Amino acid sequence: MKQVSILSSAVAAALFSQSTMAAVITGQVLDKNQQPISNAEIHVHGKSQSVVTDKQGQFKIDVDNKGQLHISKNNFIDKRVAINGEDQNVVVTLTPTSVETVVVYASALHKNSLEMISPVNVLAGDELKDKAKPTLGETLKGLPGVNASYFGPVSSSPIIRGLDGPRVKITQNGLDSSDASRIGPDHATSNDSLAAEQIEVLRGPATLLYGSGAIGGVVNVVDNRIPTDNIDSLTGAAQYTHDTVSNTNTYAAKLETGNDGFNFHFDGTKRKGHDYDTPNFELPEEHEEHEGEEHEEHETANSVENTFIDSQTVNFGTSYVGDHLTLGVSFGRIETDYGIPAHEHHHHEEEEDHDEHEGEEEHEESVFAQLEQDRWQGYMSYALHDNWIENISLRVGYTDYKHAEIEDGAVGTVFTNKTTEARATVEHKLGLWHGMAGYHYTESDYDADGEEAFTPASVTKTNALFVLEERQFGDVTVELGARLEDYQIDSAVSMAEHHHDHEEEEEHHDEEEAEIINYSEDFTNLSLSAGAIWQYQEGQSVALSVSRSERAPLSAELLSNGIHIATGTYELGLGYHIEDGEIHFEPEDIEQETATNFDLSFRRFIGDFGYTVNFFYNDIENYYYQLNTGLVFDEEHGLESAADADEDAMAVYQFTSKDAKLYGIEFDVHYQVTPSALVKVFGDSTTAKLKDDEGYLPRIPANKLGSELQYTVSDWKFSLTGTHYFEQSDITAYETKTDGYTLFDASANYQLDLGPVDTQLYINVDNLTDELGFVHSSFIKEKAPLPGRNFSLGIRGYF
Repeated sequence: MKQVSILSSAVAAALFSQSTMAAVITGQVLDKNQQPISNAEIHVHGKSQSVVTDKQGQFKIDVDNKGQLHISKNNFIDKRVAINGEDQNVVVTLTPTSVETVVVYASALHKNSLEMISPVNVLAGDELKDKAKPTLGETLKGLPGVNASYFGPVSSSPIIRGLDGPRVKITQNGLDSSDASRIGPDHATSNDSLAAEQIEVLRGPATLLYGSGAIGGVVNVVDNRIPTDNIDSLTGAAQYTHDTVSNTNTYAAKLETGNDGFNFHFDGTKRKGHDYDTPNFELPEEHEEHEGEEHEEHETANSVENTFIDSQTVNFGTSYVGDHLTLGVSFGRIETDYGIPAHEHHHHEEEEDHDEHEGEEEHEESVFAQLEQDRWQGYMSYALHDNWIENISLRVGYTDYKHAEIEDGAVGTVFTNKTTEARATVEHKLGLWHGMAGYHYTESDYDADGEEAFTPASVTKTNALFVLEERQFGDVTVELGARLEDYQIDSAVSMAEHHHDHEEEEEHHDEEEAEIINYSEDFTNLSLSAGAIWQYQEGQSVALSVSRSERAPLSAELLSNGIHIATGTYELGLGYHIEDGEIHFEPEDIEQETATNFDLSFRRFIGDFGYTVNFFYNDIENYYYQLNTGLVFDEEHGLESAADADEDAMAVYQFTSKDAKLYGIEFDVHYQVTPSALVKVFGDSTTAKLKDDEGYLPRIPANKLGSELQYTVSDWKFSLTGTHYFEQSDITAYETKTDGYTLFDASANYQLDLGPVDTQLYINVDNLTDELGFVHSSFIKEKAPLPGRNFSLGIRGYF
């Protein structure tokens, strides 16, 4: 006992010993012309609290030991200054940059976007507010390397370098958003862009911190619902926008205040809109011709039915921020009703001698979704100064998600997902290495009940340990990472018969008890990464990274067995085998998906000219994807050959695994032509195919190339963007090619002088030329083209 007491005392002394001497650091931040820079942020490494410079560029901050100041300001390169723990005065000169610098919260090691080894995109500030759309996919699709799945504008998820769904982790302040968007493309994400402070898109080694679901990248939505800086006065913002293409009105508001270390946050949004308009397009044939009839003229439309939205969100948060300790908790509520296009059920009962087409609309039931989510988050951070342990933090979250599909006024299928998550991290410095180690736990209880419950209920648990370390060697920074994850999935699989050969079998089918198989499987996922960035000149760098990531299948990929009406297919998971027209559950020898990814990045971010160019190559073993089996499913006959089936039968797609490779380039180039004019050129190209010349992967986004002109004069800011989406003809045997199209977007912002309220009037024009465009990555591309010309008129104010 004596040895234990001595050991525990030594550990406590090492962790909690603090310098009793306090020091005051004063200073001034200047630009290269020795002019003061106001509102630059001064942050003491390892502490939560920060200060900003005044109009003279001056600041004062309290410290209690030696360490490092981190000075950052938009459009300037960050600078770090060593401090000795005693009273001192510092003068810092910042170098301007042609690329906006933003601290990436998901990076874990307080890096900004220019210091990251892995490629990253960040939308923040006015740019985010101007581009914010109802869904993450539509908000982010203009970024290089990012596209959208597009199941209509209210259900659209991000695609990163050709990967989406279960390969892209979507997080809210570093914790999983925990919705059902990875189960099907018609399920919207639960993240709201309007309430976000910034949205980060990460690739490469940094994604190891977030689990095997981040094999393709991470989209992290950052908000301030748990304030981590002290708020000394009442601040707020309000915004109103009207969109003409769908007659949508959007309202948003935010209030924050604080006193003596206690801080409070509130934000809320309200959005209500109708079906959106499109340029005139031909609807796909429904194959309902009567015998002897020929229909040469195709039916056309100029809007997409069932694309309305009615959404409300509200978030409350509070925190205490001290010199060392930060504690906070938040609660968020989302209620959204949204239409699901091309998602109707048809009555097939025969009705004789009715008047022609009378009551035809009654035989088609519109389906819409009711999304509800309650989300609790907690945060704790404790900064230990002058120790090898710098910071201990804990994030916890609980999400109760419900997605009900309403069919003709009645509840059809209900999806629920209750998720508990905890992430504990320790930031440390061991010799010349600086890094973070942590433990990550998640438990997801998923259930589905109803006609579209094609995936059985399941409970998925993960326990993971991870570490990320970095060290500087002169102008080179090296980063190493590893994650060991135990992934367990449990489910009760029902093996009901899905074919009826005789009427007698059909009559007794409901009386037969389906066989229930209790399925449980454990996977161990190991992921490793290494990378380096070389700042070979001020404002110029080259980065190289390699990662190897393992991923186990989600329940939808493994256990699906049923009709997925949204995609018009019958889906089977990896765990099933088809033999003689019968489906058997045989989940043996399922191997993890293993991706080896290489990234090479060149960056210049100094002066008037800057660029970021990323080359990537992703070699994936056992790539999970849906393969057309050549069979169809008919409700009367079950599985059968497509040649013998009725036209209403659904194609059977089964998840399988084969080796694949994805490679390409993404770039973003900036040139400040004059102090008032900035030109950007951006684009991306992704090739995704199976190995051994077995063909291309399905629904890979088309390549894009775009340019943007920004011009500022007096209180006006103008922009014009043109983006060309190329033809996509690299397709599978069951796809059709998608023609190219060009979209032009314009915007104008006017800054009003209303005293204490910073006010902006704005007008955005999307699809200026009313171009007809189809999204190749969409499951319903022929039924849901992109919206037509849209005028967004609005006003926003800050105080």
